[in-house]
Amino acid sequence: MRVIFPRVRVALVHDWLTGMRGGERVLHELAALYPEADLYTLVHLPGSTSERIERLRIRTSPLSQLPGIARHYRKLLPLFPWAIERFELRGYDLVVSTSHAVAKGVRVAHATPHFCYCFTPMRYIWDHADAYLGRGLRRAMASPLLAYLRRWDRRTSSSERVTRFVAISRTVAQRIHTHYGREADVIYPPVDVECFQPRPVAGERPYLLVGGFVPYKREEIALQAFAALDLPLWVAGDGPQRAALQAAAPANVRFLGRVSDAQLADLYASCRALIYPQEEDFGIIPLEAQAAGRPVIAYGRGGATETVVPLAESNGADPTGIWFEPQTPEALCEAVRRFEAHEALFHTEAIRKHAERFSAERFRREIARAIEETLTSPDYS
Repeated sequence: MRVIFPRVRVALVHDWLTGMRGGERVLHELAALYPEADLYTLVHLPGSTSERIERLRIRTSPLSQLPGIARHYRKLLPLFPWAIERFELRGYDLVVSTSHAVAKGVRVAHATPHFCYCFTPMRYIWDHADAYLGRGLRRAMASPLLAYLRRWDRRTSSSERVTRFVAISRTVAQRIHTHYGREADVIYPPVDVECFQPRPVAGERPYLLVGGFVPYKREEIALQAFAALDLPLWVAGDGPQRAALQAAAPANVRFLGRVSDAQLADLYASCRALIYPQEEDFGIIPLEAQAAGRPVIAYGRGGATETVVPLAESNGADPTGIWFEPQTPEALCEAVRRFEAHEALFHTEAIRKHAERFSAERFRREIARAIEETLTSPDYS
């Protein structure tokens, strides 16, 4: 599917290209809409994203040339505003930024529409500063930098720099309003539901946790809860805190490490339910599990409240999971027990059908319509 203006000259702007995560899956779909676009990014590790993205004309900042940048680019946060503003985006009919850090701060020629698909305002300077920096000396030393980045972030979110914001969830739209004073429509990100399918499974199903092992993911809540429940929990994924959490895990928790996409699809299909203890801006993992027909036991804040239909509040709709709150092992234990008591109410086909509402085809259709509106509507001129 292509947008209605095939001859417009388009610039795409993305924070960095160092792996194929949720943000890059959005960019992958935009590259299908605009295969002739130029792509601007702070850092590019060749071959780290999809072939479709790699085929674009990719322009990088000076940061991409620094030795060791592949491992240490996040440490250069203070330089990100300078680097993104060095790009000269002239001669374009449309600029589309996909931003969770500084991409939306790019300088755009006067009267060129700038459409920002916002994953979130920068977590580490706004809502999750404590999780990343703590509350002690490190946070105190970082305060001047945080103040500078917040001023820059607000200034580059004005209507003079960004024509229109579209958020990945209502949760993020509210943050955009809180931090930037801007309104944002919501278009949910694409989920590759075709890669995750229900399938019959013989034998007992374990519970599943897919971890990123950084502070805000809160995997320790699941480990503590399952130590008390003494039920089988399998943990897939890797990250900075994995070794410490694995060393302290109870015997009924099995760590699998990093798994392939095919292995992850098998794990989703064979699990009893996905355990999701974190608060995310949107969260693709719960929808991947639901695409495989499996229910989700999720912390009842953030994106999960928009993607998981809870048992207690389904209002006639088929439930696809259970929310728990507060974010504690005790609340998660209670939610697991509640799930087991009502497990017969969760139906594989209904859960799968719910996940299909978040498909990539739906995303392409909705984002193309929103971009067309931005190019043609006097409200965005």
